[in-house]
Amino acid sequence: MGRLMKFNALSLAIFISFFQTPAFSANTLDPAEDYFDDFYGGDDFVEIATGIDTQIHKAPAVASVFTSREISAMGAMDIDDVLETVPGLHINRSYNAYLPVYTFRGIHSAYNPQVLMLVNGVPITNNFLGNRNQVWGGMPLEAVERIEVIRGPGSAVYGADAFAGVINIITKSASDIKRNSLGIRGGQYSTNDAWFQIASEEHEVNYALTVEYHKTDGNDKIIESDAQSVFDNLFSTNASNAPGALNLSTTNLDIRAELGYKNLGLRIGLQERKNNGIGAGLAEALDPEAKQASTRINADLTYSSKLTEYLSHDVVLAYFDTTQEVENQYRIYPRGYKDSFFDGVFENGFIGNPEVYERHYRANWTGLYSGLEGHTFRFGFGFHRSDLYKTTETKNFAIGPGLNFEPIIENGNFVGVSKNEQLGVIDVSDTPFEFLQETKRDNRYVFVQDVWALANDWELTAGVRHDDYSDFGSTTNPRIALVWSSSLNLSTKLLYGKAFRAPSFADRGNQNNPVAVGNPNIKPEEIESIELSFDYHPDDGVGAVASFYHYTWTDIIQYVPNGSANVAQNEGKQKGYGAELELYSKLSENVKFSGNYAYINAENKQTGREVAFTPSNQVYLQLDWKASDSVGFHVRNNYVSGRKRQVGDIRNEIDDYWITDLTLQWQPDMTPVTLKVIGKNIFDSDAREPSATTQFTNGDVAVYLQNDLPLPGRGFYAELRYEF
Repeated sequence: MGRLMKFNALSLAIFISFFQTPAFSANTLDPAEDYFDDFYGGDDFVEIATGIDTQIHKAPAVASVFTSREISAMGAMDIDDVLETVPGLHINRSYNAYLPVYTFRGIHSAYNPQVLMLVNGVPITNNFLGNRNQVWGGMPLEAVERIEVIRGPGSAVYGADAFAGVINIITKSASDIKRNSLGIRGGQYSTNDAWFQIASEEHEVNYALTVEYHKTDGNDKIIESDAQSVFDNLFSTNASNAPGALNLSTTNLDIRAELGYKNLGLRIGLQERKNNGIGAGLAEALDPEAKQASTRINADLTYSSKLTEYLSHDVVLAYFDTTQEVENQYRIYPRGYKDSFFDGVFENGFIGNPEVYERHYRANWTGLYSGLEGHTFRFGFGFHRSDLYKTTETKNFAIGPGLNFEPIIENGNFVGVSKNEQLGVIDVSDTPFEFLQETKRDNRYVFVQDVWALANDWELTAGVRHDDYSDFGSTTNPRIALVWSSSLNLSTKLLYGKAFRAPSFADRGNQNNPVAVGNPNIKPEEIESIELSFDYHPDDGVGAVASFYHYTWTDIIQYVPNGSANVAQNEGKQKGYGAELELYSKLSENVKFSGNYAYINAENKQTGREVAFTPSNQVYLQLDWKASDSVGFHVRNNYVSGRKRQVGDIRNEIDDYWITDLTLQWQPDMTPVTLKVIGKNIFDSDAREPSATTQFTNGDVAVYLQNDLPLPGRGFYAELRYEF
């Protein structure tokens, strides 16, 4: 943060502190008995497990809930700061734009389609690759009221991709925003954030609006060698940009708006990403100039009503428009690139600029019936159309249908590009040389669930969902859960679930790329899981949750060498088991401790080896101290251990790491101002996430990023918030 911004922030704080605001009491931070309520106690409810609000210790799933108050206290600036605290969830990083890979219980893949992310219960999946978006840019938190997470299958409720876990981001409504606010934040990597939030409840009409701006140069750690470094050694060139800094800048605009009237609710969201860097490059070759962009627009309209004493229903109509665009062209390999596959040297670099544009339309009807004693039925049906309505591509090379080089000109019309760049960058959109053809998919589904109180202390939840897809067929996924309140303070849960991951459009249709060719006959991935959990929740501020699980993941979609290309096949299988332990304790009236430990053993059944990338041990420790009515202190430690290398990777195992963050919050008495100092990785740990290997069609393996993917070092941020 520049000197001028620091001076202005400090001046504003001093200026405001001279004035007393009657709306604020002397106890400016929440009283101690409320300050820690979010962290324990039996009144926490979760909806994500069943679609019905349920006390978390009775929910038929292992779930975590984070409220806006918890999120603020921990100094979280992005959703990843919150999710890394979930037991059994580790966030790996992709070399491409450092995209987060949410690895639940050892279930890891390059694009991470096995995790479903929802915003207010509506998926934000991009079907191109099955993930959130290749131009992600993060998810800010000012508009977030709650984050709910379940570990394990959820397809019986949510359908496709609720596989390893489900993350539901619930935004703030007018009733959640007690005071309007605005704020600024600045710090490491020239990071500058600003936001404002307003809300009103007038008679039967209410509205809420949050606008957030984020700009940063991003983590600038050095990559010592890359893919082009390897090619330079092979072909006696000097083209690599390594050693060089990561390219992780971004400029983000996020808007969340909500309007409510009687039984109607309308939510609209905009996420705009500009100047978004591509990390260590699209092909693990540094590209300091490339920039990408994305515009994501979502809207959902909900109507809810009670039809009879025992029957209620809601209707949801949703729209989602998402893009992945190139702002400044991608040099897959840098200027001067040469290899044995192409003729000559690419003096301007090896250039390829794919773009995708998707629209999603959803309609869902859900009924809730409680007229049969001891039973609560949830049932419904829905429709989802995903339309990849536009793909474009420009490039200075081409591999045509059949992975063969084609003539440049035929009858005076362009049909392809030569093996070198003699024609420059040419638009191959809507030709056979494009990377992916435009396509669409329809999904129709029905579901039913019964929550049966079969005895005073026993509750059985059984449900099933059937999905039918226009392109790859149908799938049925059941779940069953038995919850026994074995004592007033102890719940025992036995859980079984099945889930599926839908093939992405790329899995089915990738073309003209020997590294990854799609297969129209690909099937969905499947998982079966069983889990036993004990939830101890007394009222004295001490509690624990212990969970033990086993799963089998089958029909894993992998790109397998087949002649001259790697082709998508259902070939993989993985088994995993593990344990998770959560503890929390109120050490004194103003101090609380919480933490968790996760053990994971995941085996690749093809190789007989432990799964790469995923930690076998994770420890998370957190301490919160309400030092006074005005001062709060938060410190947390995250330990990651036991990550394995891929088959064929002869490097030493990657080092374990500890990362410690802290947050200091000060709200001066009788003022509407809050000051916060946030420290990230305060001991400057050299933490790294493992880089991948590249396997060629002849079976050879190469490692391009020898020193892995460095995480950010020590960084400090200052935040000023004003409420009115």
